[in-house]
Amino acid sequence: MAKLSLSKSGLQNQREDMRLYERVLPSLDLKRMQLSGELKRARKQLTEAEAGVGKLNKQVADQLPMLANREIDVSGLVQVESFRIEEENLVGVKLPALVEVKCNVMPYSMLAKPNWVDMLVEQLKQMVDQKTRVQVAAERVRLLEQAERRVTQRVNLFDKILIPTAKKNIQKIQIYLADAERAAVVRSKLTKKMRQQQAAAE
Repeated sequence: MAKLSLSKSGLQNQREDMRLYERVLPSLDLKRMQLSGELKRARKQLTEAEAGVGKLNKQVADQLPMLANREIDVSGLVQVESFRIEEENLVGVKLPALVEVKCNVMPYSMLAKPNWVDMLVEQLKQMVDQKTRVQVAAERVRLLEQAERRVTQRVNLFDKILIPTAKKNIQKIQIYLADAERAAVVRSKLTKKMRQQQAAAE
């Protein structure tokens, strides 16, 4: 850390630094509040997406109890063909936003598979879509938490370290300059008195 300059220019520098810190702090604090709001929304979306997966699981269990029959092979019926994720900029944070999920349904014989397999295929497509939404929502939460943590650290740095340190430095320099000024006045008075005494003695 640079040594504190106990001079008028040092005082000016400290005052300029403090003005800069006090200008930056409100915008950082506003960004932190905006990130907190976005994070709250992202957590709610994640909870809703997870609830959607749970709801679909229950729906499948209620509508298709015959899935418990292991003799009917339904594995690999639906596969993710592609998904499109775009980047969204929220409060200066780049977040993924799910646009679409494309599923590929493997061909199956209508005669070899029971008629409820059609319903299962639709449920599986919905499940793939919903689980992808959960993954994207979880990533959004992670990125927003990271950004909020970084901005909070910066707010604390300005609020609890930089501004109080600048205030202490200004006070220290002002005291030093006031003391130096008093000492100079005392010295000049003593010098004047000594000159007067010398003049009187001569």
